[in-house]
Amino acid sequence: MTRADLGRTGEAVAARYYQKQGYLLLAHNYRTRMGELDLVLKKGDLIVICEVKTRSPGAPVSGREAVDLHKQRRILAAASQYLAASPFRDCPVRLDVAEVMPRPQGGWLVHCIENAFTAG
Repeated sequence: MTRADLGRTGEAVAARYYQKQGYLLLAHNYRTRMGELDLVLKKGDLIVICEVKTRSPGAPVSGREAVDLHKQRRILAAASQYLAASPFRDCPVRLDVAEVMPRPQGGWLVHCIENAFTAG
């Protein structure tokens, strides 16, 4: 599996994880000139912007660590553009990081870090 395939699979796994928790998937790989949003989800009046980081076993950097300040700023700018063009601009927003890893016995492990970073 290529790195791109691994990333796409991880995003699909994370989307299914959220959907099983009752979230509605609004957008997947939403592109703006400021960057891309992996997943945009909604549950009740809450909008969740989720950055998905898929890691192979033994990766030197965790998914959460890979979402550094520079990446956070790009996500925030893209989220701002998305929200400004959507009917959800006044909804509360949560920024998550989902770490997705393949399990040795098969299947996937999803570790969702809610409120992984904030706009402030």
